[in-house]
Amino acid sequence: MIKNEIISLINDKSACIGVIGLGYVGLPLAAEFAANGFKSTGFEVDEKKAAQINAGHSYIADVPSEAIKSSVDGGRLSATTDFAQLKECDVIIICVPTPLRKTKEPDVSFILAAAEQIRKYLRRGQLVILESTTYPGTTDEVLLPMLEETGLKLDEDFLLAFSPERVDPGNPEFKTHNIPKVVGGVTDDSTEAAAGLYSQIVNDVHPVKSARVAEAAKLLENTFRAVNIGMANEMARLCYALNIDTWEVIGAAATKPFGFMPFYPGPGIGGHCIPLDPHYLSWKARQHGFDSRFIGLAEEVNSRMPEHVIQLVSDGLNDDRKAMNGARVLLLGVAYKKDIDDVRESPALSIIDRLRSKGCDVRYHDPFVGELSFDDAHSVGGGDPLTSVALSDEEIKSADCVVIVTNHSGVDYQRIVELAKLVVDTRNALNGDLRKESAARIIRL
Repeated sequence: MIKNEIISLINDKSACIGVIGLGYVGLPLAAEFAANGFKSTGFEVDEKKAAQINAGHSYIADVPSEAIKSSVDGGRLSATTDFAQLKECDVIIICVPTPLRKTKEPDVSFILAAAEQIRKYLRRGQLVILESTTYPGTTDEVLLPMLEETGLKLDEDFLLAFSPERVDPGNPEFKTHNIPKVVGGVTDDSTEAAAGLYSQIVNDVHPVKSARVAEAAKLLENTFRAVNIGMANEMARLCYALNIDTWEVIGAAATKPFGFMPFYPGPGIGGHCIPLDPHYLSWKARQHGFDSRFIGLAEEVNSRMPEHVIQLVSDGLNDDRKAMNGARVLLLGVAYKKDIDDVRESPALSIIDRLRSKGCDVRYHDPFVGELSFDDAHSVGGGDPLTSVALSDEEIKSADCVVIVTNHSGVDYQRIVELAKLVVDTRNALNGDLRKESAARIIRL
């Protein structure tokens, strides 16, 4: 049986692992397989990324360059732009982006491009796994027919499964090896082989009955977060209208030991999952005549948060008898979450757009993001690129308003509240002690 052949190669670590896409998901995965004794090959369309890996350099903060260099020098890890080498791989894992179109519909073009390369070089004895987040049915409705067009048959010649990526950039506690892995194959043999593969590098593997279940589980994880963050954001806007401290309300509710899980408001949602994944689920629901109202409402609330931040800035400046037009606004942090360099879908981009449209002189400081460019993918109104400014005393003092968009750990917030005139804190970065000693007027989300 083909399943037994593949599992045997996996168990004795003679299986060659190919990973298509060396981004925030693919590179840590390829590195983990290499660190555990497998020969791991990363496939990239970006020649610069491939060259950096082969030189022993990591461009992702969560993967130390030392680990990459050790695996490269040991002959266990390499990167290539030559997809013909897929023929040499016993396992092929797809880790490519799955963005949204401007219409908010799924864009699976990167998955299709990867599948086309696999189809060209598919041979008997390979296990293909999709990790890219997508709508339920992609693996068996899209990938399987493409692969079987080669004349090779599932379970007889190759295996096919889905295992959703679970990556939290910048999280020092959870890495690839200690994040439980959900695995669902198109067939039982595929599930068993894929589960056996991941058990080589992950402490806890959770098999499910089908690829569709695994695909839906991933979307539920992030839709759950999106909906609850939407609730927290709506509560924040209500508390602002009622002049109640949102953060104190959440802290009080969180003392309940059952039936409550704290979620926190923010200037908007960003990253590669929460802003996008719920749309994959709602799109698939519409194909079956189902209206996913919770998802739509959460997206509506969350997408309005940058505008709410602008309102807080406007209210604060107005209280100081200052106009938005001509005001200097300094943003602290533009990454979508603290202590990382990732600006994908960051709310800071929309906030900057809106501030510029009001005539503000916008500047930003972010120790992780040296330059911001604005294009159709990230920007509402476009505009000239921005470069991070040094956080000097003069920079802080000269700002009419300082907006904390991302609460990076390395920023001295005590210094901020001592020097700034007005601070809009969207992340609760300024705790009670700082507020007591503040020379600035502070508006919190």
